[in-house]
Amino acid sequence: MDNITIKDIARALNLSTSTVSRALRDSYEINPETKRLVMEYAEEKHYRPNPIALSLKENRSLSIGVIVPEIANNYFSQTINGIEAAAYERGYHVVICQSQESYEREVDKVEHLAARRVDGLLLSLSSNTVDIEHLKSLHERGLPLVFFDRIPAEIDTHKVVADNHSGAFQATAHLLESGRRRIAHITSQPGLSITKERLSGYLAALEEYGVPFDENLVKYCSYTFDQVEDNLNALFALADPPDAFLTAADRLALRYYAGLQKRNTRIPEDVAFVGFSNLNVAELLNPPMSTILQPAFQMGQIAAGLLLDLIEKKPKSPVFQTVQLSTELHVRASSLPK
Repeated sequence: MDNITIKDIARALNLSTSTVSRALRDSYEINPETKRLVMEYAEEKHYRPNPIALSLKENRSLSIGVIVPEIANNYFSQTINGIEAAAYERGYHVVICQSQESYEREVDKVEHLAARRVDGLLLSLSSNTVDIEHLKSLHERGLPLVFFDRIPAEIDTHKVVADNHSGAFQATAHLLESGRRRIAHITSQPGLSITKERLSGYLAALEEYGVPFDENLVKYCSYTFDQVEDNLNALFALADPPDAFLTAADRLALRYYAGLQKRNTRIPEDVAFVGFSNLNVAELLNPPMSTILQPAFQMGQIAAGLLLDLIEKKPKSPVFQTVQLSTELHVRASSLPK
């Protein structure tokens, strides 16, 4: 059966199409009794707005674009759940793309979504993105942008992040208080905001506890498997090898955890281990992995809400903000004291 239209409702209730349209939008110009009649009839006949007609009339697609480095990453899948929850609540659809940690793919996906006329864009930068001219250009042309997790400093808009500095500080302090002194920090590409913030938390904890910093204990990774063995070999070849590991991402946590076990390195007897991770399997590992938990779902919800406010111009002249969400240390058997 064909969907009922505004014209059908107007004909049935002997009203003008403009009156019905305003009533469906809950306009103050229409009296409450007329609104009630229109809404009841629309519900009875299962009226659904035509999204194509709406987009042509209002110059909006009622869709937002999302670009994440990797959908299979548990952390980003949780942020996407939060984004979709907020978007659905306000009548928007979500178009999801992944950059696969590639700058070239990120540029391609941004151009694709802009060509599809999404109303706004949510984005977490790829680990290889240094040049952000493709994003500056869209921002200058007026497309609403909001960044989350991995953010650029150069674009003035809303941003939503975890308190990475505090999370890394908590994790490093916990390891130091557990008797560890040679803490290897396995982290992402050096240009990323999350890399800088987590490294600064790690360094601040070392300084507070009076432990000298050794740059040989910091390894920057590009998420490839072949780096794991090379980095572990280099770390354990040091005259004073590590007695603990702090990894700064989901994939790094699992790969280095597995790499240590492959070497028959005992956790936590030989090395303690803490990961920046939202992995549900962390407590199922042997031994269960201590983690810094980030509020990924909440991050997605807040980022989407800020973007939709920009799209709908609420308020008309927004004051851009960077929302920082707290992290939480979950201590498990992998980081028990010596």
